[in-house]
Amino acid sequence: MFQDMSKKMTESMGPFKALIDVQTKMLEELTRHQMDCTNSCIEATIQQTKELTKCQTPSDLVTLQQAYAKELEETLNSASAHNMKALQEAREEIEKITAEGLNGFMPK
Repeated sequence: MFQDMSKKMTESMGPFKALIDVQTKMLEELTRHQMDCTNSCIEATIQQTKELTKCQTPSDLVTLQQAYAKELEETLNSASAHNMKALQEAREEIEKITAEGLNGFMPK
């Protein structure tokens, strides 16, 4: 009797474990993307600082700043797209797990 109850409890926890796995995977992916984005921004800032010493006219400075802003914009847009993709994939997996879990309660 205890073994049956333990088995049912373990089986009923399966969807929760799957949800936790999905969330863990999503958070790891988001963290990795955020670290990549942060590294790219830091590298762009360092490069920008190095290039500042080469500017001789205000026009050079404006051009440099525009290129820097464009690079940061591209980096942030890319990070945003990756984040949204990771969130969408996690959402789809969670919806699938939830639907499968609820099907167990539906009459056959």
